[in-house]
Amino acid sequence: MRAAAFTDLIGPEGVSVIERDDSEPGPDEALVDVEACAINRHDLWILEGDSAMVDADDLPFVTGLDVAGVVSEVGDGVRGLEPGERVVLCPNETCGSCRFCREGPENMCERFSLFHGGLAETASVQADRLVPLPEGMDATTAAAIPTAYMTAFHMLRRAEVGPGDLVFVPGATGGVGVAAIQLADVFGAETIGTSSSATKLERVRELGLDHGIRSTDIEEIRNEVEAIGAPDAVINHLGGEFTGLGQSVMRRGGTMAICGRTAGGESTIDVASLFLGHKRIVGSTMGTQDDLRRLVELAADGRLRPEIDRTYALEDTDDAFAAMQDRESVGKLVVEP
Repeated sequence: MRAAAFTDLIGPEGVSVIERDDSEPGPDEALVDVEACAINRHDLWILEGDSAMVDADDLPFVTGLDVAGVVSEVGDGVRGLEPGERVVLCPNETCGSCRFCREGPENMCERFSLFHGGLAETASVQADRLVPLPEGMDATTAAAIPTAYMTAFHMLRRAEVGPGDLVFVPGATGGVGVAAIQLADVFGAETIGTSSSATKLERVRELGLDHGIRSTDIEEIRNEVEAIGAPDAVINHLGGEFTGLGQSVMRRGGTMAICGRTAGGESTIDVASLFLGHKRIVGSTMGTQDDLRRLVELAADGRLRPEIDRTYALEDTDDAFAAMQDRESVGKLVVEP
C-alpha cells in the first residue's frame, strides 16, 4: 500500500509517498480503506521536529489521526462491526484501566495518546473506536470532524457555554478556531474572533462569526474586545500571550479553556485578577468518543457543516502541510488517499 510518510523532520519537504506492507488487523482491530484523513497542527509539529513523541529513530513515520472510510476486514474478537460499514475513527487511545478510564471522561486517561497512521491507503485501528457514519455523509466531511471539532466542542462544554453567552476566540480562522465559532453558533452563543486577514474573517463571518477583529496586536485586540463586551468564555487554542489577554478581557466569573500552544508554550497570568475576579482557566485535550458521536449527529441533521478549505491527493500531502504552515487556509485540509 502507499503511505505519505515523514522521512525527514524538516517541514513539508520531509514528506514522501512510500510503499509499505499491506496492513492486517490484529485482535480487536479493524482494517479501514481510508477514503479521507484530515491533517492537524499536531501533525505539523511532528513534521517540523517540534514534538517529543517522534524523532529520527522513528522514521519513516506515518501520521494522520482523523480517518474516515470503509471497513474491509475485522480481526479476532471484533463484534458488531462488519466489512462494508462506513466509519469515522475517534483517534483517542486510552489505557482502559486507570481511574479516569473507569470514571470518565476518557480524555483524562493517565496514559492518553492518539492514533497515527491515517495518511495511507489502509489503516489498522481499534475496532471499538469506530463510529458509524449516517447514510448520506461522505468520508471527507466525516474526516474533518474528529480532532478540531471534538476539541472545540469539549472546550465549549468545559467553559459551560450556553445560549446568549459571549465567546471570544483568538485565531478564529484555523481548524479549532473555525470549529469553535460554528459550534458556539449551534449553542446559541455570540462570538468574537480575530485574524490577521480580512478575507479569512469574512469567510468565518459566513460561518457564524458575529464580531471580527482584524489584528494580531494584543493591545488593539484588547481594546476592541472591551468595546464589544466582556466575554463569558474564551476558547484559546493559541496559548502564549493570548492567555493573559483572554484572562484580562473575560467577565467576572468567566472561564477560559486552553488546548494549544501555537503562539507559545508559556503564558503569564495576573494572579490577583484571577482570584479577585473568580475567573477560571482550564486545560482541555481533545474530547470523548461520545462527543464525536454527537458531532456526527449534528452534521447529519444539518445543524453543523464542517468547514473544509481544500482536499489533496495522497501524493500532494506535502502541499497540504505547506498550506497549513503558510496559514493559507480557513477550516480543514483533508487528504484523500
